[in-house]
Amino acid sequence: MCEKTKMDIHIQLADMQFIDSCIEILQNSDLGKAYFSDYEKASDMLTYAVGQKNVYVALDENEKCLGFIYYMTNGVFGSYPYLHIVAVKEEYRSCGIGKQLIKYFEDNASDSSSTKYFLTVDDFNPRAKKLYENLGYKCVGQLPDFYKKGINCYLMMKRRG
Repeated sequence: MCEKTKMDIHIQLADMQFIDSCIEILQNSDLGKAYFSDYEKASDMLTYAVGQKNVYVALDENEKCLGFIYYMTNGVFGSYPYLHIVAVKEEYRSCGIGKQLIKYFEDNASDSSSTKYFLTVDDFNPRAKKLYENLGYKCVGQLPDFYKKGINCYLMMKRRG
């Protein structure tokens, strides 16, 4: 574990060898419990995303998967990078892995012409919303019942630079 300090990880493109780890991490997150409790749904979504080369994993020195991001380079309006999912293994949360994954997204998800980054966060996840705000993301809209009835989603944006 990290004892609440920044962990030494490396981030790389995911392949199918990491799919089971990513599914487990997702299903043990608040996001996963709300949307991906069905194994097949989680597996189908992540298998598709890995095939599209949109998933990156955070690995420790032993190549153990501690978390992942799923993003699309032109996911918002066909022009702006969209961070679809960031998830960290439960026992490694608050170790800086999520921040490192988000930094990786910001550094790699767009070319120099892109001026904004987007993500969404649900109202049941105030801890994640606070993390995003601390990293410079601002709420630019609320999407009631966006992914699931009864759950409000916040659209967040960060300007580059």
